[in-house]
Amino acid sequence: MATRSEENLLCPVCYDVFKDPVLLTCGHSFCNNCLQRWWKEKTTPECPLCKRRSKQWDPPRNLALKNLCEAFLLERTSTSPAALCSLHAEKLKLFCLDHQQLLCVICLHSERHTCHTIRPIDEAARDHREILRELLKPAQQKLEVFKDIKGNFDQTAKDIEVQGQDTERQIKDVFSMLSKFLKEEEEARLRVVRQEKMEKIQTMKERSAALSRDTAALSDRVRATEEVLRAEDLSFLQRYKSAAEGAQQLLPDDPQPVPGGLIDMEKHLNNLSIEILESIKKKATTVVSFRRLLTHIKA
Repeated sequence: MATRSEENLLCPVCYDVFKDPVLLTCGHSFCNNCLQRWWKEKTTPECPLCKRRSKQWDPPRNLALKNLCEAFLLERTSTSPAALCSLHAEKLKLFCLDHQQLLCVICLHSERHTCHTIRPIDEAARDHREILRELLKPAQQKLEVFKDIKGNFDQTAKDIEVQGQDTERQIKDVFSMLSKFLKEEEEARLRVVRQEKMEKIQTMKERSAALSRDTAALSDRVRATEEVLRAEDLSFLQRYKSAAEGAQQLLPDDPQPVPGGLIDMEKHLNNLSIEILESIKKKATTVVSFRRLLTHIKA
């Protein structure tokens, strides 16, 4: 049960020792959190006890009351049952090394601790701290090892990230190079096909033009001879000799097929994929050799 002096240090809202107390203009004090929770349900900042209206929503801290509460809590902690002997209700000031037990002055003279090694609490705590520090060293050393290993893992993860990015970049470079190479190879082969196409079309045009000239000349001869054949007898006989000579002129030779006139598609398409792959192999070998050379130079 709280004493009269203790009651003065209790918040009227939570009935516990003041925490961060604030002072209202009416003179009453409350925990700041308790007061703010109370005011959440109100439309005006009034005192929970006397209902007098406060002049501000954020009242000043009651530092004097705060200091009293902190001193009270400190005193209560230092004289708490945990700091007193459970047998004699005296302060625990000694430590039995044999039983590893806290003692009061009365315990020191009990039969239970006869011939035991007794030390003051500060000395026992100092010595046991040293012991505990020694016991802790393996765990601390293991912790440092784990930290180092973790650091290595983290650094390895960063190295993997850098390696991954570099590998991706090199893969993209290779495919970009191959794409460029394939484009150039495609253009080169298309140029050969187009050149052959143009040359063979030109040959066909020249042959066709020559045949057109022979055809026109032969047509004129046939037309002239047929005209003589349609003439009256007198005119026919008068023109016969000349027409017969013209009809007996040497005829032009028959046009011969142009050897290899069509595009040699087999030459361009046969084993095309294999040839391109071989070219890529040679190109890749050259690039790899060049990269190795650069690496050797940088090293």
